Amino acid sequence: MLASDCTRCPLSATRTQVVFGTGDPDADLMFVGEAPGRDEDLQGVPFVGRSGQLLDRLLAEEVGIARDAVYIANVVKCRPPENRDPGPDEIAACRPYLEEQVELVAPKVVVTLGNFATKLLLGTDRGITKVRGSTYPMGATQLVPTFHPAAALRGGGVVLAQMRADLVRAKALIGLAT
Repeated sequence: MLASDCTRCPLSATRTQVVFGTGDPDADLMFVGEAPGRDEDLQGVPFVGRSGQLLDRLLAEEVGIARDAVYIANVVKCRPPENRDPGPDEIAACRPYLEEQVELVAPKVVVTLGNFATKLLLGTDRGITKVRGSTYPMGATQLVPTFHPAAALRGGGVVLAQMRADLVRAKALIGLAT
């Protein structure tokens, strides 16, 4: 089933469109967030709102690459109403799409943005503040958990500095000079 035709969960009834993923399908670096927000639902592209603008800036400043050189996806492909957290059934319904994206892109590094992506891909119930700052093997891929850009927008300098450090770690793992 194509994601654009998906009706596996109730989010399909309230979405404007499926927000599948964007970027280089052969990227060495992949980002996985939580769920589309309002701007993403309208445009059909992940991370185009304020969080996406911050992510783009951090990519340029800390990794030295543009957005189109990475692949960006979310755990769930449809916007939860009122930007609420995705539910376990919604995450389970979208999981095969995300797993296939990771398999097809086959990045050297996956950076998870926030709790939902981190918990799902690490298979843990530990929160982002407990697991960030380290690198985890995920098959042939390395997983680098970091905060969601929205947390940096809310949390200020300390969270932003930690995100920057995590992106420098990801940069080194993909073999770019620091």
